Amino acid sequence: MRYDIDTSMVNTLLPDLVRAEDALARLDERALRSSVGEGFAERRHFFDAVGAMWVAGELVHVEDLVLHDAHMDTRTPSHELTIAHGVLRARRRIWTGEPGWSLSAAGLAVLAGSGGGEERAPEQKGAEPGGDDDDGVDDALSAELAEIDAVLERSQRLLDSHLANAPAEVAVTSSKEKRSDDPLGLFDDEEWDESARLREWRGVLAIADQLPPTIGAAVLFEAWEKIEPLRRQHWLGGLLVASYLRSRGKVTSHLFSFYAGLKTVRHERRRARDRLTRLQAFLDGMTESAVLGLKEMDRLSLAQTQMEMRFKDRRSNSSLPDLASFVLSRPMVSSAMVARELRITSRGALNLLNEIGIREITGRGRYRAWGIL
Repeated sequence: MRYDIDTSMVNTLLPDLVRAEDALARLDERALRSSVGEGFAERRHFFDAVGAMWVAGELVHVEDLVLHDAHMDTRTPSHELTIAHGVLRARRRIWTGEPGWSLSAAGLAVLAGSGGGEERAPEQKGAEPGGDDDDGVDDALSAELAEIDAVLERSQRLLDSHLANAPAEVAVTSSKEKRSDDPLGLFDDEEWDESARLREWRGVLAIADQLPPTIGAAVLFEAWEKIEPLRRQHWLGGLLVASYLRSRGKVTSHLFSFYAGLKTVRHERRRARDRLTRLQAFLDGMTESAVLGLKEMDRLSLAQTQMEMRFKDRRSNSSLPDLASFVLSRPMVSSAMVARELRITSRGALNLLNEIGIREITGRGRYRAWGIL
């Protein structure tokens, strides 16, 4: 399949391309210079993860995703919520890595789940290894699991030697080639070579690099939709588009939330038979996402100004500035989230939330939440 752009197609796409380029440039420049840029970048992770599920035909509430990310679920997480959290973690991993890391073979292997742990990037900027208590618990658990795996492997080798069976390595390889519990090939399809499909998609990068960044990103996403490299992580295409825009220097202030704007485009345009219509839909999705981002920055700037007026004359060790930064970085917060973030009591968190003057969005006595709407 040809992925290059001829002259006639460029002339047709030129109005949409100009609007997308202008909107992305305005968003990047404002987010780069704004005082709420960091909070805006973190909030876009949540909205893009929800948008990715929307494009896939699943509905996930951003409030549930925020609580699930904070390990404070009010109910058992659904399968869709777990996938959305995987999108959120992948976005953070891409953002903390180098601009072109996710587009490399090693980066794609890690994001697809086939890479080694040594290639793994941190999930939060500035995170120090071993600086969190949860990391120490995970390391200890990993060590225990490794010892259990070693014991099981030695036991399997001992059984194979007594039963005169094939070595364990051969047994493992044969089990991977054909699973007895998957006769229909639903999990491991021999005709679906994800590695080959990823290599084919990476070959389109050379074509995209010869085009302007915005139209190049649209071509990459259109190729991702057609090739379908990953069956279980099809949402990764929009994240790679955002990473591509960052690597080309088009949006460097944050990881662009492509799905947040693409979900506003009609399904008939996104899945049209005509390639030109699809490319126009992807460019419109970028424009819409940039417009939504600018509107959100207006709300965040106004909310920050109102909160700053409340703690302007407070003492220097007040927790209100830290609370304001935390509120700006999440679509919503609860008293338990604030108490854990600021390391204060639940009663103290409620007092701070009442003093800072943000809107309570639940309207009930229990399981209350606050946010900037």
